[in-house]
Amino acid sequence: MSVPLVRVIFFDIDDTLYSSTEFAGRAREASIDAMLARGLRIDREKALVELLRVVEEFGSNDGHHFQRLLHRLPKAATAEVNPNLLVSAGMMAYHETKWRELRLRSEATDVLKFLAETPVALGVVTAGITSKQMEKVLRLGIDQWVDPSLIFITDEVGIAKTNPKLYTLAARKARVPVSEAMHVGDHPTRDVNSAAQAGLFTVWHRGSGKYAALSPKKGPDHTISGLRELPEILATYYRLES
Repeated sequence: MSVPLVRVIFFDIDDTLYSSTEFAGRAREASIDAMLARGLRIDREKALVELLRVVEEFGSNDGHHFQRLLHRLPKAATAEVNPNLLVSAGMMAYHETKWRELRLRSEATDVLKFLAETPVALGVVTAGITSKQMEKVLRLGIDQWVDPSLIFITDEVGIAKTNPKLYTLAARKARVPVSEAMHVGDHPTRDVNSAAQAGLFTVWHRGSGKYAALSPKKGPDHTISGLRELPEILATYYRLES
């Protein structure tokens, strides 16, 4: 029985290479604390709960989370302070947290370093706004290991991760058939189902992110709880290009 060949591996970023769920939680807490320190008058936990509702309703890429939050709070919460000052304080605290704490998981660093020494090409398939996701590529240092021509951001490409054509495109740009490509990600639908439908090998990173309780409908070929498990999978089930 022939052993499959994998010539390119694509990685999701958020909650795969770093814990975006944990980071976002810390950043939002820092933002609320900064707003409270500048005069926002409301219980901290109530403010955090309402901010999370705003994010869930409008999406993480919405640029007006803090403005929307203030509009939804009782008038007494902002009666004695300039709302624009509060918004700016929240945004500053969020970005300061990003600069200070946006880091790859240590196991992600180790695995990317390991794979960069092999013949396998490395790329990224990620959902989000181009500027935000590319900033993550740079701040996390992913660019030192992945092929810059193999970075695919849904906003830039114009194809959502729910569409298998995104993964077909990624494999084609890597100049390999989909049967020799692999995708690693945490989202059961956008990362596993879509990549599997396109014909890629799929590795479901079932970690502690917000999608950990969901299950893919198709596949995956492998399920891992941490990226440290990936090299063994590659050694056991696949062969590298000679």
